[in-house]
Amino acid sequence: MKLFDLTGRVAIVTGGNGGIGLGMARGMADAGAIILVAGRDREKSAGAVREIEQAGGKAVAVEVDVLKPESCRAMIDAATERFGRLDILVNNAGTNIRKQPQEYSLEEWHTVLQTNLTSAFVCAQAAYPAMLAAGGGKIINIGSMMSIFGASFAAPYASSKGGIVQLTKALAAAWAKDNIQVNSVLPGWIDTALTRRAREDVDGLHQRVLDRTPAGRWGLPEDHAGIAVFLASPASDFVTGTAIPVDGGFSIQG
Repeated sequence: MKLFDLTGRVAIVTGGNGGIGLGMARGMADAGAIILVAGRDREKSAGAVREIEQAGGKAVAVEVDVLKPESCRAMIDAATERFGRLDILVNNAGTNIRKQPQEYSLEEWHTVLQTNLTSAFVCAQAAYPAMLAAGGGKIINIGSMMSIFGASFAAPYASSKGGIVQLTKALAAAWAKDNIQVNSVLPGWIDTALTRRAREDVDGLHQRVLDRTPAGRWGLPEDHAGIAVFLASPASDFVTGTAIPVDGGFSIQG
């Protein structure tokens, strides 16, 4: 057995057409996995597929709206119908609305929670029968530094990402007997479209991140390729229920 070999494995990455999701998708494709890039933006997903294929990987695009449970379930069905199996699910789709707590509408609260947390549950639940049929599987849930820390401008986001860690533990405990490992990744401050907006909205954020991060830089999407391969591969068969920061040391800096 090759510990980090994903040849023949089928992986869905929600929000896989950009940012951290694409970084993970490229890493798993390099290790041999067939990637289903799942997102709402067809053009962006097609571009991600081309990028993976140009690097020598295999990928297809599948349209999904994670706010709609029926769309999440259709995404899982698309994988099993086309490739006959599903081995890996990366719940990466996410959004944020930055305001002070008293300023959120209930609709905004629900939108963030449904996108970041409820969709991960729905997708994992839908993936369970396919992984059971395959003899096991890997689920990787994307949390955040906000799974650990609070921020005045991120009440629903932090709540959703804290929930991701607890959802991960619950699924890991329930499905270990089925050879399904469930883990979460907690990205630090990564240079993506989402955080570029944060730097526009939050004065001084860029320098504060640099000052606190021992690595001395913002992370890049490709910094998540290795952790994706590890958690998707046989190398992590005895690792489940964990929350692993990928943050350049941000979370350990006093």
